[in-house]
Amino acid sequence: MDSMGDPEGPRLPRGDDPPGNARETSRQLSRDQLFVLISAASINLGSMMCYSILGPFFPKEAEKKGVSNTVTGMIFGCYALFDLLASLVFGKYLVQIGAKFMFVAGMFVSGGVTILFGVLDQVPDGPIFIAMCFLVRVADAVSFAAAITASFSILVKAFPNNVATVLGSLEIFSGLGLVLGPPLGGFLYQSFGYEMPFILLGCIVLLMVPLNMYILPNYDSDPGKHSFWKLITLPKVALIAFVINSLSSCFGFLDPTLSLFVLEKFNLPAGYVGLVFLGLALSYSISSPLFGLLSDKIPHLRKWFLVWGNIITAVCYMLLGPIPILHIKSQLWLLVLILVLNGVSAGMSIIPTIPEILSCAYENGFEEGLSTVGLVSGLSSAMWSVGAFIGPTLGGFLYEKIGFEWAAAVQGLWALTSGLTMGLFYLWEHSRRRRSKLQNILGTEEERTSLLPNEI
Repeated sequence: MDSMGDPEGPRLPRGDDPPGNARETSRQLSRDQLFVLISAASINLGSMMCYSILGPFFPKEAEKKGVSNTVTGMIFGCYALFDLLASLVFGKYLVQIGAKFMFVAGMFVSGGVTILFGVLDQVPDGPIFIAMCFLVRVADAVSFAAAITASFSILVKAFPNNVATVLGSLEIFSGLGLVLGPPLGGFLYQSFGYEMPFILLGCIVLLMVPLNMYILPNYDSDPGKHSFWKLITLPKVALIAFVINSLSSCFGFLDPTLSLFVLEKFNLPAGYVGLVFLGLALSYSISSPLFGLLSDKIPHLRKWFLVWGNIITAVCYMLLGPIPILHIKSQLWLLVLILVLNGVSAGMSIIPTIPEILSCAYENGFEEGLSTVGLVSGLSSAMWSVGAFIGPTLGGFLYEKIGFEWAAAVQGLWALTSGLTMGLFYLWEHSRRRRSKLQNILGTEEERTSLLPNEI
């Protein structure tokens, strides 16, 4: 990690670091940094596995319990809605609660409620089953929000000059969780029944709790004076939040729809449906570290990643069905290829978002400390959750009404809109800066001209 001295990445105050460590951490990983990476990797892996195991078999299991596709989409989506609310609260009060306590407590509760989800098949069909699904998903969402908000904040604090590189590298573990979750969940479901996937993964998450209690360092800071409202009303931050919404919605759309589409279109068994998700997750986890490194080393590339990543994502969703007006026959190999490309475009778009928000916040007077990092982390998680709520909910509804092909195309329009809007903003920002430089040059020339008669 010799890139930690990059002078152009977002920075946190050196005053919060232990004396004399600033120069050392720029050359090699410290013990605390290594432990932070291990802790963040564990929550990324565990949470993504728990989140993604539902995809291959839960929609079918819900149908057996008398749940419609729309309500199934809402069960997926409610997780994101409460993740949104919890992320805003935890981001605001991160300093007061304590980042380490928030991280460990969130992981502990998440593991427990994952196990509880595994016994829901014993609940009576109909409204009681639906109510219990919502209740357990809400508890899981709140705990996940606590752990992820704390994790992002600790990472940014530990690696102030390499935010994108570290976040991108850790997406390997998020991708690994997404890769392992669906096929493992599908296999365990087919072999041992509904309970086993949740009980096994819940126990794995719980086993990570004592490890993180021991190795995760404490980071203290003073509460900041700024608010979420001031942050989100910055035009650039608001547009990046819209980008996060659209990308999250695209991912969430696939949860209640893709497995049903593959089952109906290609007649694959549940165990193999999980393998279809591999293309997306694997390409995302492999490409994210590269985009993170480029975002830190060449910061001006971030804007291009944000714009073109969204546009490519939009094209992918148009071809996912594909949209009927293209008259392209739906084939399994084409679907997997599009998912692979979508994974790359998602990594291109997602990784630069937090560094861009941090840079914008610092440029607009936010203090460089853990309180601002908590706000940015909470805002990012909250905006991701907005899309993750809308995506499955709207996706399940559109799937029933107009079919997967048209529903995916509608979803792609959101990504296209966010990419074009972000591009227009960057063009406006570039022209404004050019005008500002020109005015400064003209002002300097006028000052020199006004001084000439006096000099003569």
